[in-house]
Amino acid sequence: MFLVRMVYCSKISEQFNATDIDQILESARRNNHKKHVTGLLCFNRKYFLQCLEGGRQSVNEIYRKILNDPRHEDVVMLNYSEITRREFENWNMAYLPEKKLTDEVNLKFSGTPNFDPFSMHGESTFELMLALSKTIPTV
Repeated sequence: MFLVRMVYCSKISEQFNATDIDQILESARRNNHKKHVTGLLCFNRKYFLQCLEGGRQSVNEIYRKILNDPRHEDVVMLNYSEITRREFENWNMAYLPEKKLTDEVNLKFSGTPNFDPFSMHGESTFELMLALSKTIPTV
């Protein structure tokens, strides 16, 4: 089985409500565990930035579900590549809320201190997630 890493961003839709993030995380953790997919989700109540790692078929299936999820709009794949190892192997779905998305880290990987994955290079979004992942305790 080939391992792949996929990074995408999206905007919340008008159908998104405040409790949806908890439902998204619960469902992702449960389903990703079954499919042996790991990853990280950053969210600031406007944008989603997510990295998924796992088998090609499993990652592609999850991405198709995201594309059809009415809580997301303007879904953009930023990076998709075959990998030799996972970076987020400790989490079925780690979560970084807005308070962890610091101006200093955003500025390091983008042109401004604002968290806006649509204005970032695909590789920069992954590097941002790697840097931020160091602030999360492993489970």
